[in-house]
Amino acid sequence: MTILAGVTRSALVAASLCVLGFQAAAQASTNEPYPQIIVSGEGGAEVAPDMAVLQLTVSREAETARAALDANSAAMTEVLKALRDEGIAERDLQTSNFSIQPRYSYPSPKAQGEHKPPRIVGYTVRNGLSVRIRDLARLGAIMDKSVTLGVNEGGNIQFTNDDPTAVIEQARTRAVQDAVAKAKTLAAAAGVRLGNVLEISEQSYNPAPRPMMRAAMEMGVAADAVPVAAGESRYQVTVNMSYAIEQ
Repeated sequence: MTILAGVTRSALVAASLCVLGFQAAAQASTNEPYPQIIVSGEGGAEVAPDMAVLQLTVSREAETARAALDANSAAMTEVLKALRDEGIAERDLQTSNFSIQPRYSYPSPKAQGEHKPPRIVGYTVRNGLSVRIRDLARLGAIMDKSVTLGVNEGGNIQFTNDDPTAVIEQARTRAVQDAVAKAKTLAAAAGVRLGNVLEISEQSYNPAPRPMMRAAMEMGVAADAVPVAAGESRYQVTVNMSYAIEQ
């Protein structure tokens, strides 16, 4: 009876070691690098913009923060009223970058080693406004009126599109085609065959803001109609793909 129990225990230990061996082999096989080809493709598409985002800022200075704020608020109220009168919808007007900052005077030391602390000589209040303009033909006139009513900083313009879905899809298709072509070229050069796609991802890039007319607006100079060139908006897509290599 004791001999049989010992034999049984030995068999169980051997079976367990066998199972562990198979598991270790399977795990080692899984951890082995899978042969694949990794490529990236780029694609772009251009379209005429149908909307502009205009950044305007009203800046006012005064001896006290209260006086600077009152002057700034009065000017911005006029600007907002004029934009609404031009037909700009409330959803296309957004306040941004409001700030109240003291202005300091830094006196020169009268003697070596003597330093006087800076003193506040006034305050500057800035109130920024982001405006979406959906009728580009009116962009120059709106900029002119804004400067006349008190806008004296800003002027950055970002030309974009209200719905760029179609042009982004075109750029995406071109990016995938570029990646597939690269993968085929690599496979042919290496003498291997492409298998299934293992992974695919993308990154989209929208048009960057284009600063325009900033100098004219900061100097308070406005022509009868500010010349504006919208050009084209380019949308860029980068696609990363990995292919299995058929063995």
